Amino acid sequence: MPRSYRVPVTEADRIRAGLALHLVAACTGVSAEQMAGTDRLPPPACRARWLAFYLAHVAYGWPLERVGHAYGVNRATVAGACRWAEDARDRPALDALLDRLEDFTRTLLGDAPVVLPR
Repeated sequence: MPRSYRVPVTEADRIRAGLALHLVAACTGVSAEQMAGTDRLPPPACRARWLAFYLAHVAYGWPLERVGHAYGVNRATVAGACRWAEDARDRPALDALLDRLEDFTRTLLGDAPVVLPR
């Protein structure tokens, strides 16, 4: 059986991908652990995970391929998730949620990282 293809991902990208998952989890009630599952996800977890993909793409300015690498999925999966999220923005409540998440993420991570003393 062929081994799955994995691209090395920086620790910074893993942290930011995790942040997007946890922010979506906090706003939707779907746990980050449930969204991060590798098996087929139930619809609420799947949609929440798609929101995290979209948030990483839009708020971080990552190309679809980078989002895919950070979450361990292919670019086509991320593209489909982003198309779904864009279409879902027709719902005012979801559009407002995504606006808040994008603004919060950009505000939180806008400056250079703080270097902690040793």
